[in-house]
Amino acid sequence: MDQARTAALEALLQVDVREGYSNIVLDKTILRFGLTGLDASFASALFYGVLEKRLALDFVLSQFSKQPLEKLTPKVLEILRLGTYQILFMDRVPDSAAVNESVNLAKRNGAAKASGFVNGVLRSLLRGKGGLSCPNESVRYSCPEWLIALWRSAYGEEVTRGLLESLSQPVSLFIRVNSIKISAPALAEALAREGVEAEQVTSFPQTLSIKKTGPLPSLASFREGLFHVQDLSSQFAAQQLGAKAGERVIDVCAAPGGKTFTIAEEMQNEGKLLAFDKYRRKVRLIADGAKRLGLSIVQAHVRDAEHPEKTLMEADRVLCDAPCSGLGIIRRKPEIRYRKKTDLDSLPDLQYRILCEAARLVKPGGRILYSTCTLNPAENGKVADRFLQEHGAFRPVSILLPNGWSRAVKEPDNQLTLFPQMHGTDGFFISLFERNEKEE
Repeated sequence: MDQARTAALEALLQVDVREGYSNIVLDKTILRFGLTGLDASFASALFYGVLEKRLALDFVLSQFSKQPLEKLTPKVLEILRLGTYQILFMDRVPDSAAVNESVNLAKRNGAAKASGFVNGVLRSLLRGKGGLSCPNESVRYSCPEWLIALWRSAYGEEVTRGLLESLSQPVSLFIRVNSIKISAPALAEALAREGVEAEQVTSFPQTLSIKKTGPLPSLASFREGLFHVQDLSSQFAAQQLGAKAGERVIDVCAAPGGKTFTIAEEMQNEGKLLAFDKYRRKVRLIADGAKRLGLSIVQAHVRDAEHPEKTLMEADRVLCDAPCSGLGIIRRKPEIRYRKKTDLDSLPDLQYRILCEAARLVKPGGRILYSTCTLNPAENGKVADRFLQEHGAFRPVSILLPNGWSRAVKEPDNQLTLFPQMHGTDGFFISLFERNEKEE
């Protein structure tokens, strides 16, 4: 497992120092190290475990390190976090191995001078771990105090408690069946032949929940464009737009393309679907995905949703999935929870400006859906409320919930906040509006 530990260390440093997205960083690191099977699984468990438990790990380390953690180099600190995580949370790793391999990790990766320090801290932890106690919620759930306070103020004690508990729960993996190529039962059978367990999701006929997948791009069914990976929340949002075959639809912030693809399939690949993003490399992701899925109505182009250079012809439906803080997908990207509260301050105004620009593209009688993958009312309901207050040409449209779903918090009928502990989805927000046929 030497290479697995080294890969986890390098990936953690990239997230910390270069602020890379965890999922992208890990995938690239595992590929670069050539890890497969158990080695890849071990590296992934270490990487995500340390990211998820960072606050708890740092609290523990602060009890046994004679040096303040902020004075340690990023590399030494991550080596200590890796060792501590193995000692406290990985029962299959013997304590002695966790210490020895951490020392070796330091020696192999340019931190040999700190190897004695690493050894001393972790051996002190072994001697004293029985006396550890959790001082507060922030440490217990490894979640910043400001975020817990935000959720408690916005959603109440019960919902917040469920949210915090959900942060360490396994995340379900859902795929959207490409209905223009195959049915859900037929795809489930094809996946079974490839060794993948798939089960149809109640109330979502074109969705499968899958297990024991391995690398999805290696599956023949993936290469043949029979599905794309997409959480239930995003699928539901795309469906709520209500796009129909033959319509003109615009997705203003489309990358990486999941909602675009679902909308195209809902349209039976008939009509015109313009998918935009600000960055050319992200536009290529959309185009490549549409090509793999055989969705010929998708046209992907570069366009700045906040400051568009050209006016477009109005559309029947517009999706505005705005850039956001991502507080609803912490389970998938644990590093998001460690953002500074001030990082969120400018987002609502940006989101509002993008929504206003997107609304210009809606023809009379057409609909626009605003969505985010965050759990922060300032980015969600407050943006939607402000839009209605300042755009008299639009009216709210009620959102119909699938069977088995209910609202966790009080909000207008045209708004819906989804929570992982209640809906089995990512944390998500959607709001639906329709432009009046006749305007004063």
